[in-house]
Amino acid sequence: MKKIPSDEYLEKARLLSKQETERLLSRMRSKLKRRLEDRKLDALEAVAIQLEKEDEELSEWRAKMAEIRKKHKEQTES
Repeated sequence: MKKIPSDEYLEKARLLSKQETERLLSRMRSKLKRRLEDRKLDALEAVAIQLEKEDEELSEWRAKMAEIRKKHKEQTES
């Protein structure tokens, strides 16, 4: 896990509504929550890290889905 959020994601975190921030905090993994609770991170940093993590996971998911679709298309054409 990254220890410091990038400036890009800090800015994205600043622009979130209170409701969007709360949703991100609710999806946060325990290790990141502990860092927030231990005051090693402030809430903005924790939200920025969570945003970055979710973006990475979404990119990975999209790549996997594209691969699955490609394989499926190849199988149906055969």
